[in-house]
Amino acid sequence: MSFELPDLPYAYDALAPYMSAETLEFHHDKHHQAYVTKGNELLAGSGLEGKSLEDIVKESFGTNAPLFNNAGQHYNHIHFWKWMKKDGGGSSLPGALQAAIDSDLGGFDKFRADFIAAGVGQFGSGWAWLAVKDGKLEIMKTPNGENPLVHGAAPILGCDVWEHSYYIDYRNARPKYLEAFIDNMINWDYVLEMYEAATK
Repeated sequence: MSFELPDLPYAYDALAPYMSAETLEFHHDKHHQAYVTKGNELLAGSGLEGKSLEDIVKESFGTNAPLFNNAGQHYNHIHFWKWMKKDGGGSSLPGALQAAIDSDLGGFDKFRADFIAAGVGQFGSGWAWLAVKDGKLEIMKTPNGENPLVHGAAPILGCDVWEHSYYIDYRNARPKYLEAFIDNMINWDYVLEMYEAATK
């Protein structure tokens, strides 16, 4: 397979004022495109051509860092765009997801606080995650382009805490960005779709 930049599933200004059109234009059209372009260059001759993106991510981890960095970020961003929507976020979750958050993470308020803490506590660039590991929900954080796939888990929600994801809109106020992500941007239906796939 070759990597391809997906279209955004909404207009550039759909997430404003929580994420601006300027941020999405730079983040999607420049940063994500760069991961796709470089990833395709590095995929050629790697021995991983023809594999799924998930397998490329898993198999390049620890063996081919340049390819892993770009493939990991491509995977992360494909889902990141879908994890957001206009008028998203909030604490009204699909039933199955709410039940899992209640049983595994101590309820929505604790999930919200712990997810924000993971994103704030990730030193430098990286991601905050909600993932399924051994059948249960877990909050994780990873550096750079790493994701739960390479740590034995299935990501169902991720928030990009690289500065290019929030600096135009929030400057250095990463906590405010994470709060806005949970309260106003998450597409809980897509999180549920990934949760159901991870717990089949």
